[in-house]
Amino acid sequence: MAQLTNSVGDGAYYVCSVLYFSRIVGLSATQIGGALTLGWALGAVAGVPVGHLADRRGPRGIAMLMSVATGAAVGSFLFVRSYPAFLVAVCVYTCCQCGLAAARQALLAGLVEPARRTETRAYLQSTVNAGLALGAALGGIVLQIDTEASYLAALAVDAVSFGLAALVLRRLAVLPGRGGPAGRRGEPSLSVLRDRPYALVSLLNMIMLLYMPLLSVVLPLWIVERTEAPGWTVSALLVLNTVSVVLFQVRMAARVTGLRSASRAIRHSGAVMLLACVCFALSAAGTSAWSAGLALLVAAAVQVVGEMLLGSGSWEIGFALAPADKQGQYQGFYGAGTAVARLIGPLLVTALVLSWGTLGWLTLGALFLAAGTAMGPAVRWATATRTITPRDDTEAPSDHRPEARR
Repeated sequence: MAQLTNSVGDGAYYVCSVLYFSRIVGLSATQIGGALTLGWALGAVAGVPVGHLADRRGPRGIAMLMSVATGAAVGSFLFVRSYPAFLVAVCVYTCCQCGLAAARQALLAGLVEPARRTETRAYLQSTVNAGLALGAALGGIVLQIDTEASYLAALAVDAVSFGLAALVLRRLAVLPGRGGPAGRRGEPSLSVLRDRPYALVSLLNMIMLLYMPLLSVVLPLWIVERTEAPGWTVSALLVLNTVSVVLFQVRMAARVTGLRSASRAIRHSGAVMLLACVCFALSAAGTSAWSAGLALLVAAAVQVVGEMLLGSGSWEIGFALAPADKQGQYQGFYGAGTAVARLIGPLLVTALVLSWGTLGWLTLGALFLAAGTAMGPAVRWATATRTITPRDDTEAPSDHRPEARR
């Protein structure tokens, strides 16, 4: 319920925010882009210390605090009328968002037994997509009304949604923090920063996450500049993606039962993403709107399969390789890949695809394939360095007690 509440508000925010900042506040595209770039860069760094705080003080309280702080940051957008104020508000918003993500992941790890974390995360992902769809529909109404009051109302809904989510989180069990100095004597507080195998796994996951700007940034430009497909095809692709995740993500995640199957899922994801990139490239060869549109729909259908495979494998790996008492800081580090993908993905992928055309798509697909293939050896290296016993595909679910991970 907390995720659903957040995502409905976020759906409206994502649809309306850029137009609000440009048309109502009066900021230029360069100013908005620069602020978001700096904000997500800071957010990528903020997740680790906030996650560490969740480990120390308990994840539920920190998740509630970050949810309220994020809502306050969104609420401040209602009063921003200058670029310096906007820059500060964006940086606070992105840092709180990344911190909230780390704390909620730590909360999930503490409340859910290891054998069910990937399944639970899949349910949450389906819920998020359903909420984003509802919020985007609300944002569409706001765009149709196109008044300052309507934009302010959309932002207010998002701000309130974070406050409501914090109230929902109060219904969850209180998990005690570790308190005191973290870790064993002589061990650094933020030990994740010295965990090279986990850093490599996180890097490969970040590369795979470069698919994120495809539907929202790259494809709209690709469709307009390189294909004969009608403009509304973008909406059709977004609907297809959202509905597919809502309906099939949980089923896809059920196939992941440990680190070996998780590595296999990501390896398959890399191959599927390569195929999707080939299909996207072929859409430019269509001589009619219908042939181009059909190629795009096929490509989007293939891409969402790769996306769901990646999510299923990535969640299992991120949780299983993290020490049980340091899930917060480890999830903050692992989740930084999302912020980095949001930071560099739009510019990198857009330049690659629009500048190189078919060759750009093939290069992007090859990058996905290489990262997906490399994940298996990286996970084996990380497993060999663990002092805990990650969930293994051959183990029975009854063996996955939290004590077994210490």
